[in-house]
This record gives sequence, structure tokens and C-alpha cells, in this order.
Amino acid sequence: MRDSTDRCAPARPSSSVSRRSLLALAAPAAVAAAGGRAAAAPGAEGTGVVGGERLARDGVQASRTTGLPRHLTARAWLVADWESGEVLASYRAHRRLAPASTLKMLFADTVLPKFPRTRRYTVTAADLADVPAGSSLVGVEPGITYTVEQLWQGVFLRSGNDAVHVLARMNGGIAATVAEMQAKARDLQALDTHVVSPDGFDHPGQLSSAYDLTLFARYGLRNADFRGYCGTRTARFPAGGGNTFQIQNTDRLLTGTWGLKPYDGMIGVKNGYTSHAGNTFTGAAVRGGRTLLVTVMHPAAGENAVYEETAALLDWGFAQGSSARAVGTLAEPLSERRTRTGGAPGKRAPGAVTGAAGAPAGDRGPSAWRLLEGGAGTAALLAGGLWALRRRLRSPAAASAQGGGRHRR
Repeated sequence: MRDSTDRCAPARPSSSVSRRSLLALAAPAAVAAAGGRAAAAPGAEGTGVVGGERLARDGVQASRTTGLPRHLTARAWLVADWESGEVLASYRAHRRLAPASTLKMLFADTVLPKFPRTRRYTVTAADLADVPAGSSLVGVEPGITYTVEQLWQGVFLRSGNDAVHVLARMNGGIAATVAEMQAKARDLQALDTHVVSPDGFDHPGQLSSAYDLTLFARYGLRNADFRGYCGTRTARFPAGGGNTFQIQNTDRLLTGTWGLKPYDGMIGVKNGYTSHAGNTFTGAAVRGGRTLLVTVMHPAAGENAVYEETAALLDWGFAQGSSARAVGTLAEPLSERRTRTGGAPGKRAPGAVTGAAGAPAGDRGPSAWRLLEGGAGTAALLAGGLWALRRRLRSPAAASAQGGGRHRR
């Protein structure tokens, strides 16, 4: 039986959907009418496609296809090296699709550094008024005081839209948070992404791509708190009256549930599902001090397919990827590029880690990130200059219109 927090949630009033849609930013002005193509980001070298021209091509892109999994059904996927930013293989990397809860990675990239983990906040009914009907919920209740750490556990472990909306209210509201997320996406050169809501719930025009989701994960994993939250297996969540209940991470490759075994070296990062979009997952794993990122979007069928195809691509990357030539690169944030050339003072240097030094409390079990601490892996992950990439180019595949749906995780 599916855990109650993994089902479609009790109905919330849905009248706020149209208001949120009206508050969403317009699609980037750079997108031209013909073919949905966009100019390269400001300051990018040359013109074309962010990450390299091959990433806009149809069909599998890889310098060698030896050992690549057969019968992949995903509508788009990408394999990249975390440290170098090299894209080792991809399929329709810039195809714009509904991201579901994987968009919460961008929400975390934008909002997580703003509030200390120990800050306490008492939730009001107004904080939850705009949570869409059918949302996944962690169980946030009005009148209960939560720490920021607990709210982020609700976001990462249970994909709780209620926790997202509380944090967004703390951040100045839904509209302000959406605007900041869109600005963050632009800075990360995630130009396929159009944000309508901070929780990833299906709304017309809410889109991202395998390339952009991989950018969000790569950037987020530089933050110690982000790493800790996405790698947490279980935690205790407040229930009022001093009571708590256990929440478990819905990432099946991390926890080994629903007939799957935990993937060796799995770090996280974020899964997503809606009845409209199907399943999407961005995962990261580390072996021998090397970290790979894989994003899989919308496999054909089966609740485990997104995890099985992710695991198969990770297996290929660890077995073959070290000798494979890159077919593209993950772009670096424009703000960090300006920092190294003498602009935009006050930005962190590439490779710097933000946030607290430890992972959040909770019953995590063995953690790949803990194993890295004190070893060569940490030095590799935190080394400076990781983000000096070769090209920043862009042109998405044709956008697809997205409608409403029901969101689980």
C-alpha cells in the first residue's frame, strides 16, 4: 500500500491557480517566434545552443554508444560529470517538458541560502491558502511552529508543496519567489525553464529540460545544506503537541523501496511526478571519487521506469564515461563568470560551499557524502575552478504546451 504522504493529497481550494498563473513571468523575451529558438545568454561566447550545438540535435548524442542502455523510453535524458561539467551523453537535452517536483531544486537554489536552519516560524492558514488541490503534502499545519530545517526536510523528503508555500511566504510571497526563481534560472543559463509556481505543480507554460534540471542539481550540490537534505533518508516531522511522525524520502534509488535496491553511491537529488507529466528524476551518485549526474524525463510507462533508466545511465557513465569524449558542457552561472572577470562583487568563488557544515539531523543511514568527507572525493568536489567551461550556447527544442494535472511528488 502506498504511504499516505505519497498519494494525491486531500483537496485544497483551487481558485488560486489562475492568480498564480497571472503572476508568472512571461517566457524569456529572447525566444523567437520561429521554432522556439533563443539567442545565447547575455555574455555568452558565440551564438547557438547553451552547452554546445550537439545538445540541440535529435537522437542520442555520445562519442561512443558502447554499452549505452537499450530500450530507453524517456522523452529526454542527459548524463554529465559533476566536477568537469562535461556532458557525456544526451537525448533531446533541451527539449522543454513539464518538470513536476524536480523544479523544487531551482526553488532550493534560490531560497535555501536565505534563512538559517534554526530559524523558527509559526505557520498560519494564510500561508497554506494557495497550495493547489491534489498537491503532495508533508503535513504542515497552521498554528504549529517549525524550524527552517524541518520545512526543508518536508520539501526534499516528501516533496511537500505545503512546506514550499510556507517558505515562499517567508521569502516575500509566491509572486516574488517565482520572479527570483526565474532570475536564478537565467543566471544559471537554464534558458529552457519557465517558472509559473515554486512547487513544480502543473500549470500551462511551466517548463524545463533535462539540461536545465541538471544545471539546478549541479549548482545545488555545491551547498552543504542542499546535499544534506537531498541525501536524508528519514526524519521526524512535527505533528503538534510535542509529537512527531516519521517521513521518508521518496527517492527510491536512495532508500531502496517499491522493489528497487538502493543504488551504490547514490546522493539524491530530486524526483517528481504528476499525472500530466509522468515521472521525472535527477539523480547523482559517486564512485571512486567521481560524481555523475543523470536526468531522465517522462519515460513511457511504469512507476519504477524513471529510476531504472537513471540507474542504467549511471552504470554506463561509471563504466564508459571516463573515456568518452564530451558532447557538450554544463554552463557556469553568469554571475560567477563576471566575478572572475572583475565584475559583480560579493559573489562566491566557483566551487565554494555555502550553508552549514553538516547534514540535517535525521536517520540518514550511510551517506555517500559522509564517505567522501576526509577522502579524495571531497577534495575533488570542492576544488576551485570547477566551473571554467568551454561554451555557453543555446537553443531549445520546440516547446510543448502543458496543461493541468495532479501532483504527487
